[in-house]
Amino acid sequence: MLFLIGSAVATAAAHAETVVLRGGTLYASADAAALPDAAIVIADGVISAVGKSGDVKLPSDARLIDCRGKTVVAGFWNSHVHFTEHAWHNAGEAPAAPLTQHMQEMLTRWGFTTVWDLGSDPRNTLPLRKRIAANEVAGPNILLAGNVFPKGGHPVYLPPEIQLPEAATPEEAAKWARDWLAMGEDGIKLFTGAFMGDKPVINMDPAIAKAAVDVAHAQGRPVFAHPQNKIGVETVIAADVDVLAHTTPSERSYTDDQLARFKAQGTALIPTLSLFTTVVLDPNVTNRLVAATVNQLKQFSENGGTVLFGTDVGFTTLYDTTQEFQLMHRVLSERQVLASLTTNPARFFKAAKKGRVEQGFDADLVVLDGDPLSDVANLAKVSTTIRAGHLIYQKP
Repeated sequence: MLFLIGSAVATAAAHAETVVLRGGTLYASADAAALPDAAIVIADGVISAVGKSGDVKLPSDARLIDCRGKTVVAGFWNSHVHFTEHAWHNAGEAPAAPLTQHMQEMLTRWGFTTVWDLGSDPRNTLPLRKRIAANEVAGPNILLAGNVFPKGGHPVYLPPEIQLPEAATPEEAAKWARDWLAMGEDGIKLFTGAFMGDKPVINMDPAIAKAAVDVAHAQGRPVFAHPQNKIGVETVIAADVDVLAHTTPSERSYTDDQLARFKAQGTALIPTLSLFTTVVLDPNVTNRLVAATVNQLKQFSENGGTVLFGTDVGFTTLYDTTQEFQLMHRVLSERQVLASLTTNPARFFKAAKKGRVEQGFDADLVVLDGDPLSDVANLAKVSTTIRAGHLIYQKP
């Protein structure tokens, strides 16, 4: 599937200053060897030179960032966020400073330079994206997915007064998908299973899901799905959905048939493991949920599936990414976790100039206070975040 997300992402390279990162250890990609004492030159929002410090000519007018003792990697993707907190209300008109501050607390201080918002009010998020592109607000590239719910599937955790886009027929699902994409959204998210509390899960009919998928795929756009149970996972497969937006804690594992279909169809997975530490108070139940979802991640990865990093932040207020990295590391190597943040999403979403620190690539970079291949928790120890050549976060 060829995804055409680039047209909706403004890089805001214009007027970006020339910046040099010098002296740090560079991992140009998740599978690259370390390059000590590296120099990276950024001009007009693009990486113009990379190499050993003594081998790279440094522009005289560059802003120098001393990275000695630090590690430089490509900018991080969070492929599951939500701009639904009150801080984003009226984001088109609200003062820029508090928006930037909250963006730092939630995303940029954790290294995120590109995010997928999988459900928010476009009246807030579309103007917010424009203000980031214009450098009024310091933030990441934002990609948006419009939601479609099954008829009567208003999840209990969403306020009842919110009117949700529900589809009772394939025709209604197709119309919602067309309308979202025409509005400027970059993809679609389907609730193939809606959590109803102590009542049975309401699942989306596969034909309804497939109608939305067909509309999105015809425009080269990806489709995500929230599967609440085994039936929801089966609908993901039947409808040829691209990305599982969560693991499924109600199920201990994926079946052999599901894994085979995921592989054949090129389905990707966003594990959101730390999410399941926040949903119940009983630690015994939490441990069971985490064990099930970690096991699903292990199965999926060992089956050769693409793993994408995502936390559902915005729905949760667990901004710190340390726990997610540590839970993923129970079954993934440090390099595999780094890949889920960088090369995997860049490759999966066909963002050809992202995910690596190479000449000609977008200047989306993260400077870390420690080596992430010696301790995965160092991925959360961010010193500087740069998007399109602009410093969008620097540790005080």
